[in-house]
Amino acid sequence: MMTKKARLGQFLSRNPYPHGLTDGLFYREKMRAIHRVAPAEIGGSGRVLEIGGGRSGLASILYPEAEIITLDIDPELGEHQPSWARSIFVCGDACSLPLDDDSFDVVTMFDVLEHIEDDRRAAQEALRVVRPGGYILISTPEMNWHYPYFNVMKPLCPHESELMREWGHVRRGYRDPQLADLFNRRPERRATFINPVTAFFHDVSFSRIGRRRRKILYALAAPVTLVGYLMHRPSTRGTETAFAWRK
Repeated sequence: MMTKKARLGQFLSRNPYPHGLTDGLFYREKMRAIHRVAPAEIGGSGRVLEIGGGRSGLASILYPEAEIITLDIDPELGEHQPSWARSIFVCGDACSLPLDDDSFDVVTMFDVLEHIEDDRRAAQEALRVVRPGGYILISTPEMNWHYPYFNVMKPLCPHESELMREWGHVRRGYRDPQLADLFNRRPERRATFINPVTAFFHDVSFSRIGRRRRKILYALAAPVTLVGYLMHRPSTRGTETAFAWRK
């Protein structure tokens, strides 16, 4: 039995971030990159483990017919899963998964590794529970990520250290060789997102600018941003990257 991933348009239309074409454009870019690296079909039993799924429920949107297990270390998130997350919630630690070996067809870690102190242990646990031939999908910032991207926005934006604390980062991000070392091999596929053009929308989204002024800035930058979005390819320079490993 094969479980198919959602069509790209269907997937992007379910962007859980408010104002998906302005404040949430960066999240749309992330979803597109994930869709680009995710396998079109998954075999086996169609089981997907979403580690650190939080409130996004992305795995449920990506594979709408799959059996989804959402695992997070925060037990309260079990009470705050989105309505579309057709998943079973399990409270657990990514570094010690309470799950059997080779029991999932896909394991996802979307914006998770940069939050985990023992990232090597977490990577090895993900490899342990995915079946041979199965996939591990992750997204993570690049090591050279910085905010705001454009210096002109600095007076209008909180310092990146504030966001790092708010988001719970324990490291800035990764270089490709570091991730290859964590997973004992190079990824099968990779796709970047948030390029130098679309990064302006990201800066505005997390700035201190009021909603009315943000709308004006979005409108002024929209034509160039649209071109930047449409022209973005998996290998285009980006501040974050999605990866796929096959066991």
